[in-house]
Amino acid sequence: MSTPISRRTVLVSGAAVGASALLGAPAAAASAPVAAGRERADALVTPVAEVLDGGEQVTSLVVSAHRLGRVERSSLTASTFAVHVTATNPLTGLVAYEQDRVVTAARWTRRGEILLELEHGWGVDGGSTLQYLGAYGRNVVLDLDHAVTQVEPLRARGGGGAVVLDSFRQGRVSDPEVDAFGYHATTSGLNYRLFSPSRRRGGDRAALVVWLHGGGEGGLINDRYDYYDNETQLRANRGALGFATPEAQEIFGGAYVLAPQATSAWMQDGDGFAPLVLEAIEEVAAAHRIDPSRVHVVGCSNGGYMSLKMVAEYADVFATSAPICCGIGPRDGSGTYFISDAELAATTTPTWLVASADDTTLNAQANTVYAHERIDGSIMSLYENVTWDGNTYPGHWSWIYVARNDPRHDGTSIWEWMASTRR
Repeated sequence: MSTPISRRTVLVSGAAVGASALLGAPAAAASAPVAAGRERADALVTPVAEVLDGGEQVTSLVVSAHRLGRVERSSLTASTFAVHVTATNPLTGLVAYEQDRVVTAARWTRRGEILLELEHGWGVDGGSTLQYLGAYGRNVVLDLDHAVTQVEPLRARGGGGAVVLDSFRQGRVSDPEVDAFGYHATTSGLNYRLFSPSRRRGGDRAALVVWLHGGGEGGLINDRYDYYDNETQLRANRGALGFATPEAQEIFGGAYVLAPQATSAWMQDGDGFAPLVLEAIEEVAAAHRIDPSRVHVVGCSNGGYMSLKMVAEYADVFATSAPICCGIGPRDGSGTYFISDAELAATTTPTWLVASADDTTLNAQANTVYAHERIDGSIMSLYENVTWDGNTYPGHWSWIYVARNDPRHDGTSIWEWMASTRR
């Protein structure tokens, strides 16, 4: 099943009664007369999300209504509105969380809308757009319902009384970075998202960066669920998004970023997924001006394994490979995934491996270091832990460093190394 837009679509927030009651006015239906000295205006609430290093969160709400143009702007404060969120898992139907959101600031946009900034960041509850289903090892995009209540009046210009927004309807969640990736599927039905560069240096053919997600971002298709949404591979972390930033695009001189989504997990069937990923690459290359000598594969965890698998199967396709916190499988080949010593030794694609020594999910010594010692000429960035902007994350999350272009070797960053390497 392919869903062309987010599941978080047009939810209704019934806050009319709360607004009226808190402001000391009688509860009113949307069609009821407006009390003397007050103006009613229904409002559209647009949640704005951002993929942080710890995953996507709703960081603000934009409130828009035609009659906001009559409001005295100085009457808006951070305490004018209250926000309550209910997040429901669309697969289980269960509430993942429900709580008040802290409004940290309120300001006017250039378009005359109200922007409510919400507390967010690592360790802040109530902002996440995803829930991890541990029993299945998958992230699921939540249905979010933000109930906005006006608790203080807005003043109308010229002494025209109070302006009260009595009802709110929620629109689609907006995440500009994620929304910049178009929705696609291959002829064989493999979902993928694609970022297209706004310009290419000198009009040349552009590079193509292939991002292979972790195990939590694949589909969940079994006897109980049919979930294959083409969303989570962008929303769970900044792995693909990093290469679409202006900084990365400048380094690459313009690059397409391809983020395919497995129907399950790459590690469950590397042999079966490899030709499907290649098909996505070939279809994108056929439809766009892509330099065949500048195709790069990057992946984390499950995708780190898959990046090694792709160069083992199709060595003549890729200019570079960057496996992050990769798995290579038990050395006796007994697991569902396996990169053999012979395949590692035969790797000719320039390879830069990244991991953290405190990774408890895929042991760095048994996987990343082991692979590095057998891939001739490979580069390895082995961190002590995963710390960024003062926050320490789980040791498995070393993709944060690549998404921020932090790894360095001989004074060259990993993005610069990729951009300057050709097959």
